[in-house]
Amino acid sequence: MTGGASLPAVSPASTRERLLSEGAQLFVARGYHGVSMREVAAAVGVTKPALYHHYADKEALFLAILDGALAGLSGVVERARQPRELRGQLQTLIYELLISAPQQRVGLQLASELKHVSRERRADFEQRYRAVWMGGLGRLMEEAAVRGELRSDLSGPLLTRALLGLLYPLVSGPPAPDPDATARALVSLFLDGAGQG
Repeated sequence: MTGGASLPAVSPASTRERLLSEGAQLFVARGYHGVSMREVAAAVGVTKPALYHHYADKEALFLAILDGALAGLSGVVERARQPRELRGQLQTLIYELLISAPQQRVGLQLASELKHVSRERRADFEQRYRAVWMGGLGRLMEEAAVRGELRSDLSGPLLTRALLGLLYPLVSGPPAPDPDATARALVSLFLDGAGQG
């Protein structure tokens, strides 16, 4: 080695993570058509050939970002399955959504740009999203119904949609000041109702 200090090697995983992070910020700020691969490469400080080494095209990069968001959502659902009863599961789910709201918001914003990708890739992502999110919530409801934790006159799909109605503003709205208290309050509202009698 010569007298100058050598630069630390950048791992491919680290470069991929930076491409995903910078790409997500650019796509959120400008939309799918407002971002070029040249801009993503410049934001990360790599050459275009280096970028294309990781992602074949802009669509592949965009979908990789969405896949990362979906993996995060899948983790939220899996952690929610840890408690044994529905109340604890829903409190865990809502708390996890609240503390990861900025990442979830990015996923929601980018999902609105899916219309710009090929029909086949869009259909594949949408199917996986429904399986992870709707399917995951639906399974929580079905299993709780089997355990006798839910009213028998309400269907699992209806309860899942009602829960989604409560959850969407958590991710799209302003941050909750106390995620734990918010989670408990929303679960109480969902399972117990807000009425006195």
